[in-house]
Amino acid sequence: MTMRQLMRQLIGRRGYTMVPGAYDTLTARLVEQAGFAAVYLTGGGYSRANGYPDLGLLTLSENVRFIGLTVEAVGIPVIADADTGYGNAINVIRTVREYEKSGVAAFHIEDQVSPKKCGHYEGKEVIPVGEMIGKIKAAVDTRQDPDLVIITRSDARAIEGLDAAVDRVNAYLEAGADVGFVEAPQNVDELKIVARRVAGPALVNVFEGGKTPMVPAAELEEMGFRLGIYPSQTHRAAIRAAQKVLAALKEDGHTIRVEPDIATFQEREDVVGTQCWRELEEKYLRVG
Repeated sequence: MTMRQLMRQLIGRRGYTMVPGAYDTLTARLVEQAGFAAVYLTGGGYSRANGYPDLGLLTLSENVRFIGLTVEAVGIPVIADADTGYGNAINVIRTVREYEKSGVAAFHIEDQVSPKKCGHYEGKEVIPVGEMIGKIKAAVDTRQDPDLVIITRSDARAIEGLDAAVDRVNAYLEAGADVGFVEAPQNVDELKIVARRVAGPALVNVFEGGKTPMVPAAELEEMGFRLGIYPSQTHRAAIRAAQKVLAALKEDGHTIRVEPDIATFQEREDVVGTQCWRELEEKYLRVG
């Protein structure tokens, strides 16, 4: 079974799948090693990992390189962020071609005006419904592998209200998308409405500090959500951990007091499979 077929299996079965976010390839390996069924490559996380805010500042080619490296490094389905498709409908055609070549199992595309903003920032704008339907149809017609999962996202809640956002997602699903994603519901009642009214598998975005309340996975499953992405938790944890290590180094001249809280040398090597690569090196260096 391919990674895309596994992704199809996740969205087709009953139940809720938690998909942690990764802001780089190493973090994606940690997600896999923690036993999760899939990993989410957050565009915002990758932007911040490169020193930029989530304002659509990275290019298609930069993001595709990140996605391709990560797909190669893990053995679970990868869900990627395709922002707005990097432009209009013909840009979406190019985006889908490149994302499909990367090996990604699924991607989401949103109806914001390009360049986009983080879904929980103020000042978002959305394109007309008809224009987004055209972009979804372009994506569906472009993909070569029918198992590649297209997730459609609407950011209209902040501009047009919840009902309009749900209606938009349903129109995009009717145009051929596979999973519906209403960004930034603002309370539990709105989450329940989204889960009930989206006419297909529904995805929810879960993290502390945004406009959507944090809700336990069991409750989201009971509401009817099929997928939950958790985009920023790993990155925020890494930022705080690095700050603590750097503070100790600055104050003490060494990191002895924080060593119990950080990975050992061997743990670091195990995460990236160093021993496996060394065994392969030995195997092929001795040929002949």
